[in-house]
Amino acid sequence: MKLRVRYTKLGKIRFTSHRDTARHWERAVRKAGIPLAYSAGFTPRPKMSFGLALPTGGESLAEYLDMDLAEIDPEQGHAPDLDELGARFASCLPVGYQTTAVVAREPGCPSLQEDVVACTWLLSLSGVGTHQAEAAVDTALAQSSLLVERERKGQRSVDDVRAAIESLQVTSVAEDPRPHLCAVLVTNGRGLRPTELVGALFPTLDPIDLTGRVLRTHQWIERDGERRDIVPTPAVATRTPVECA
Repeated sequence: MKLRVRYTKLGKIRFTSHRDTARHWERAVRKAGIPLAYSAGFTPRPKMSFGLALPTGGESLAEYLDMDLAEIDPEQGHAPDLDELGARFASCLPVGYQTTAVVAREPGCPSLQEDVVACTWLLSLSGVGTHQAEAAVDTALAQSSLLVERERKGQRSVDDVRAAIESLQVTSVAEDPRPHLCAVLVTNGRGLRPTELVGALFPTLDPIDLTGRVLRTHQWIERDGERRDIVPTPAVATRTPVECA
């Protein structure tokens, strides 16, 4: 049985890494008593694969993982109900994770890493005003190129990331007076990290100090030329109301 799980990652758990998240899920599935399928070979691994890594310190309403369950002998039991699975996972995960959907994975569907074409981010800004944020966004969108300096394996390079910004606007969030960026960033190539975007918008400021909450609200795939959620779900309550579609 092949499953796709959608879950949230909110609150203090945001400070754990992508690898930590994988370990949390492996332990939760074992604790829930769900029999996973394993790979063959000398070092069998559970058949679980995760979507695009969330930056450490970032939160998300739309995280995904795929898992394969072991085959169940009809004489010894039956396949678990998907809603029941979601509840069992939720009860075994650390505080901060919430399972919002468990669905059967379509045969032959691409991996999460291959399928996602863009992500929507909601970024709160500290230390700048709304007018300053709007001016920075207008300036960036008017340019044909937007350069970001990166370091990879000790080597520095300058990349043009303008094409990675599909849409960008300043928005407001109820009960939070800070300006917020609502950004849709494509995932082709190396992509563009949220803090890199903030650094490109405000090159004279420290993007780490400037970036408050980083929240991924959607991961998008394309089917027949249309953009859609991987697994649509109802709205989920968060610490801060979200107004970034």
